[in-house]
Amino acid sequence: MMTERKKIMVILGTRPEATKLGPIVQELRKYPEWFETKMVVTGQQKEQLYQALSHFNIQPDVDLSLMKEQQTLAYIMSTAITGLDQIIVKERPDLILVHGDTQTTLCGGLVAFFHKIPVGHVEAGLRSYNKYSPWPEEVNRKLVDVVTDFLFAPTIMSRDNLLREGFSENNIFVSGQTAVDAAIMTNRSDYKFHDKRLTEILNQDSRIITITAHRKENYGDPMLRMFRAIRRIADNHPDVSIVYPVHLSPIVRETAINILSGHERIHLLYPIDYPDMINLISRSYLLLSDSGGLQEEAPVFHKPLVLMRDTTERPEAVAANAVYLAGTEEEAIYAVTTRLLTDMNFYNTMSNAVNPFGDGEASRRIVQYIAHHFGLIYVSPEQFDA
Repeated sequence: MMTERKKIMVILGTRPEATKLGPIVQELRKYPEWFETKMVVTGQQKEQLYQALSHFNIQPDVDLSLMKEQQTLAYIMSTAITGLDQIIVKERPDLILVHGDTQTTLCGGLVAFFHKIPVGHVEAGLRSYNKYSPWPEEVNRKLVDVVTDFLFAPTIMSRDNLLREGFSENNIFVSGQTAVDAAIMTNRSDYKFHDKRLTEILNQDSRIITITAHRKENYGDPMLRMFRAIRRIADNHPDVSIVYPVHLSPIVRETAINILSGHERIHLLYPIDYPDMINLISRSYLLLSDSGGLQEEAPVFHKPLVLMRDTTERPEAVAANAVYLAGTEEEAIYAVTTRLLTDMNFYNTMSNAVNPFGDGEASRRIVQYIAHHFGLIYVSPEQFDA
């Protein structure tokens, strides 16, 4: 049995990556005799990224700090590839871990490939099969999968996507979704919110609907329609309070303020940190979102999610009745949300859905798989089977 330590480099750049890789880094660091873990961040996002990392008590070893005002995809790609190339040449890791579908993920996978260093892609195999939705994430994820050696698929459906595309079953491991691990460890019944307004809102006698909306493909008319539906929901349901931590994008903020401000039961907040968000979700009645990750977090707490998108790369949640794919038309969003607020049978069907994404053990499985690959343990872990 080998005992030589292996250097694992974890590369990330955004808050979703931090929240989903955070539990893996914590698990890796349980075994200092096996692994030397290096955390490299690009700074694709800054404040939100560090908030999430601090929740997991993680301090990056390297920060490329590439974020700037109105950064373009081309700027992120060129600067991240150059910066990561220099770090990887210096460190020569044995394995590079990336997550999901961001520009940082794509850059980390490509630079690892340039240097013939094995890549582990956490959350591999998700597909919408529409290259412009989610944009640019759908293409990012597919490109990373091409250069990946260890495809950590969160579900059987994502594994099957990979198999249909010709990836070898020997390179695929169904791990479960690390977002479930993170959400379970973050939710607390005695939690104290950092944003005091949340405490005040949650103490009111009303049903809470939590909103997130930020996707670039929804800019313009789709977002206008989404927000008009949300305003109507507040107008026509006096027992409902709506909480919307508004994304920092100037386009999103301007649209949200124009349509949603000035209503006594619509609370427009600045972005909240990850622990506040998870504990808000767990205390909400239902959710409306165009997010990817929220589709995985909502079923953990049995909260129905109305997905304001035309496609999803997480169809497991729709098939399980945990998520309703409503599109971006005002009437459709308003109708399904109203039904959830008035039809308890429909609400219970969605709230009682079985979580298809995981059981809280994904991070352990991934680290045990890596340890087995390097000959550090004899037995490979069992794969997740929902």
